[in-house]
Amino acid sequence: MNLGLLKIFFLIFFFSNPLFSEPLQMKYAKFRLLDKISNKLIDKTISVDGLDEIETLSIRVYACFSEPPTEISEDYVLVDINDNFQDLQKNVYRGWMISSSPEVTALEHPIYDLWLLGCTSDKTS
Repeated sequence: MNLGLLKIFFLIFFFSNPLFSEPLQMKYAKFRLLDKISNKLIDKTISVDGLDEIETLSIRVYACFSEPPTEISEDYVLVDINDNFQDLQKNVYRGWMISSSPEVTALEHPIYDLWLLGCTSDKTS
């Protein structure tokens, strides 16, 4: 077989199959908060470009993405979290949280643990 023809075949095959699919932008991010003192769990859904309060934490969601159903399930969110304890606003977390790796992208706080449950396109699911 001709080596040039084989190269053309592999180039066509390589560029015809998408290796990576685009993540889907979602409208809501679902979080779970653990209050370590009272051992209380709180679930909260926050809209993208929205700001919400959970206990003393103020959470702003900038973006929430989910992988397409044909890929491995993965959700990630860009957040900015401030602690408003005793009316002092202190930034405690800014960055990406990944749903499958909460231990890697964890909120380090003496009272709360917060992790991403997932991203959704509607508030009820």
